[in-house]
Amino acid sequence: MADGANATLAGRRVRGGEEAGASDAPRRLRGAAPAAAVAAVFTLAQLVFVHPAMGLGWDEIVYVSQVTTHHPAAFFSAPRARGVSLLVAPVASWSASTELLRVYLALLSGLGLYLGLRAWKGLFPSRVLATAGAFFATLWVTLFYGPQAMPNYWVAIGALITVGCALRALRAGRGRSGRGALWGVAAGALLMALMRPTDAVWVTLPLLALVLVRRQWPLLLALAGGLAAGGVEWVIEAHAWYGGLGERLARASEIQGGLGWNIAVDDQMRSLGGRGLCRPCTGAMPHPVVTAWWLLLPVVAVLGVAVAVRARRATATLVPFACAVTAAVPYLFLIGYAAPRFLQPAYALLAVPVADALWHLAGAGRDRWRPVAATLVALAVAGHLAVQFSVLVGTVDRNVESREDWARVAGELHRLGVRPPCLLTGHESIPVGYYTGCSSGSVSGNNENTTAAEIVDTARRIPVAALTGPGGTPPGYARDWTPHRITDLEIRVAPPG
Repeated sequence: MADGANATLAGRRVRGGEEAGASDAPRRLRGAAPAAAVAAVFTLAQLVFVHPAMGLGWDEIVYVSQVTTHHPAAFFSAPRARGVSLLVAPVASWSASTELLRVYLALLSGLGLYLGLRAWKGLFPSRVLATAGAFFATLWVTLFYGPQAMPNYWVAIGALITVGCALRALRAGRGRSGRGALWGVAAGALLMALMRPTDAVWVTLPLLALVLVRRQWPLLLALAGGLAAGGVEWVIEAHAWYGGLGERLARASEIQGGLGWNIAVDDQMRSLGGRGLCRPCTGAMPHPVVTAWWLLLPVVAVLGVAVAVRARRATATLVPFACAVTAAVPYLFLIGYAAPRFLQPAYALLAVPVADALWHLAGAGRDRWRPVAATLVALAVAGHLAVQFSVLVGTVDRNVESREDWARVAGELHRLGVRPPCLLTGHESIPVGYYTGCSSGSVSGNNENTTAAEIVDTARRIPVAALTGPGGTPPGYARDWTPHRITDLEIRVAPPG
């Protein structure tokens, strides 16, 4: 009888557990739905606003050409890492379709955003995480670079995954969820290091300090292991091609203008109007409406930190804030030029305290003032969207036009008999060479990979052309070659060998 009673109770417990498990599933789906919706809208917005037919840009060409069979590989300079080439290889290794590559990257970036937000599950309410994702996803720089073969967006996603999973691991301890979070930390760190090893180090500095202070050795192992696994290829390449890691870092610094104390805050502000690369960064500042969000961002993030401290949940907000600060330091204070994409990891991490602060502001005050606060926040969000999409449209239009110019030059070169196999040298030889199907060579500068004697020797065997930009002087080895004017370029084609 006792056994029967116990069996009945056990059966109830099992059925209760089954019922609890069944009821947990819809709850988990409801929790994931806001992040999934943000990621889906982000993917769709990329396909609508960033034309899939937009040609590849200069840096994209360098990364994509490493894995294609239909174009020669462009020179791969010291600061670059192979992560983007690996990312695009499933498509670029067999297809020359830019449209297919753009759609693939848009879908992948949407999935990445979803995973980045889900890494924070349980640390913040789903509405805060969805708001953080929406803020980051609606920045023009995020939408513009999401479907492009560039590393910075993926460093940002890796940063979200690493920091979110690390905080969950600290909270969970040694349970099953803690072990899962450790794998997430390793995966996020590996992704960052694959894309840009130096950025990965800057992002994780506060996290490494926290782990050491708390003596969380499994977490330290996961973090260091992920960074090492992602960066090992870059280190091996440094020893194979540059004479060592120190030499590669020195060459990378030289290419970037010499890393040191350089206040680039104003340069970053100038780039906010849609300039992909601001080097040298001269000219007027964008309209104050365009830069207002950038100036308000740290203020709202600090408010988010204050809200978290007051609510006695400071760690989950202070850690991403600190990682965002260290991620931004080299691009605000140690480099002499700017590109808005450099700060994407900082934007992604700051989005969490910013979203927390916005929800706090929307619900602040007494009942009668709450609608007023919510209205002001809504107006700010509407203004933010208007500014970001306005800059995005202008940026896309300019880039489509410039890449069509490269294609037109390539068509004229084909008409002049410069067809693969061939070699282009001089001004914009890397992008024009890609569109023409030629190799590219440079005798000086950041992409130096050949000599004048080698170029002259090559001209005896295959078509060679030297490109000179507006106001430039043709190289000595090409002064006797036949000149042609194409767009604003002077192109000298070597006589047949």
